[in-house]
Amino acid sequence: MSTAAIVIIGNEILSAKIADENGPWLTRELRALGVEVRRIETVPDEIPLIVDALHRAKSQAKWAFTSGGIGPTHDDVTIAAVAQAFGRKVVPERRILGMLEAHYGDRLNAARRRLADVPEGAHIDWHEGSWFPVISLEGVAVLPGPPLLFKEGFGRIRDRYRSAPLFGRAVYLALGEGEIAEHLDAAVAKHPQVPIGSYPRFDPGADYRVKITFDGRAEADVTAALAFVRALRHGLTERGHVLRPFA
Repeated sequence: MSTAAIVIIGNEILSAKIADENGPWLTRELRALGVEVRRIETVPDEIPLIVDALHRAKSQAKWAFTSGGIGPTHDDVTIAAVAQAFGRKVVPERRILGMLEAHYGDRLNAARRRLADVPEGAHIDWHEGSWFPVISLEGVAVLPGPPLLFKEGFGRIRDRYRSAPLFGRAVYLALGEGEIAEHLDAAVAKHPQVPIGSYPRFDPGADYRVKITFDGRAEADVTAALAFVRALRHGLTERGHVLRPFA
């Protein structure tokens, strides 16, 4: 099973100055690749808290992704935190530094030089003309915070994470959760390999009351779990369901 954790970094997210777009977007992208997201955590621009979050992420998932905290200003501390988390030094990457020297010339100050800093031993995905490198170390991919750059950076490394597809099925019911809870309990016990989710709707304009989802690595298991629920309650009224691989 391929799993991932996402660490969103930035005081601006925690203060609601900016709404995070990268976590939900990356979750959908990873699911399409067959990667199950196990954790999303948001932390401020503080090295100790970022290090703690990275340790939790790597203890619970094969892959980890960071969003934010890359750049030349005082609050861009993600590179230093990733290096510290894995006991590495921060060193200048010669290719990137050379590009910065060629681009800025005499205007290359100390702040801009920081854009070439990487954890020692990191893998660099970078090519001439790129705005930034994608840095990977010990299964952690470091991505910038602005959504446009985040998506461009992930696009460079996307195929690295492709895994066996996840399958999902959903039913939309006109019944409330209290009427179906015992049947879901039985389905979970019978099919532990299929995560089952129950999501009620409370807005009066909705044409269903509960959405039930079934997910799994094996299409046959997902289909069997759904069939089990339907067999327990023949009176379940559905709006419809769709079976598809998320890849």
